[in-house]
Amino acid sequence: MAVSDTLKTSELLADAITPKEALVETIIRPRGGWASLNLSGVWEFRELLGFLVWRDLKVRYKQTYLGVAWAVIQPLVSMVLFSVIFGQFAKLPSDNVPYPVFAYAALLPWNLFTGVVNRSGTSLVSSANLISKVYFPRLVVPLAAGLSSIVDFALSLLVLVGLMAYYRFVPGIEVLALPLWSLLALLVGLAVGVGLSALNVRFRDVGYLLPFLLQVWMYVSPVAYSSSIIPAKWAWLYQLNPMVGVIQGFRWSLLGTAGTMGVPWVTSLLLTLALLGATVLYFRQVERTFADVV
Repeated sequence: MAVSDTLKTSELLADAITPKEALVETIIRPRGGWASLNLSGVWEFRELLGFLVWRDLKVRYKQTYLGVAWAVIQPLVSMVLFSVIFGQFAKLPSDNVPYPVFAYAALLPWNLFTGVVNRSGTSLVSSANLISKVYFPRLVVPLAAGLSSIVDFALSLLVLVGLMAYYRFVPGIEVLALPLWSLLALLVGLAVGVGLSALNVRFRDVGYLLPFLLQVWMYVSPVAYSSSIIPAKWAWLYQLNPMVGVIQGFRWSLLGTAGTMGVPWVTSLLLTLALLGATVLYFRQVERTFADVV
């Protein structure tokens, strides 16, 4: 058989096995603008998100003697220390509310915020084996780590109910807004944690910076004190901290303290949405390098 006949026979066989009409060229290009957030991809992997949340909860309390009681012990100890140091010794004002209730009402959103930031900020590095082997939207990892903090928050909220009953403090109709403040505290934590998780992949200093950052942040937030002690001329600068509006909102909903509605919560909401959009957009832009760097 001639060489030309052999080549022709090979082409005919190739066409029979793989018809030319079946050959489709697919070009993948990154999305631009807000479409690059690809939040629909996170929704498609919602089962993985739920599994990672459950995994984090199991790992956190595995082989611990007290188990989930640690979620209650931490805010209780902080409340006692604040009550003694700031309530008894420093005599800081508590807006005519028993100081233990006043402090605990602020520790609830603050611990939710810090829990989300701590866990989501280091989640990518701790999930290096998963990220380097399987493809999925990497945003699922910090989201799952942050959402697992909701369980601790719910347990701590039950303690507040008992504390308010002990002091015979009954909340008003404002308590119906409490889920909104809880959601805002969660969003602030995710806005910070998602951005730090992406930075932590490349700069491991972030893991060492986190405790210091949160400690400083607590002192510039009205956790142990009332925002009424802030001079009026500095109020606009103070309210640039999104946790100010969140903590004031919690106290307004639970304790009915005045002066919390209006500008502070509006500022917190706008800052949170802007920060969340910016950090998620940055996360999506750099996530393609996570598997190589982590």
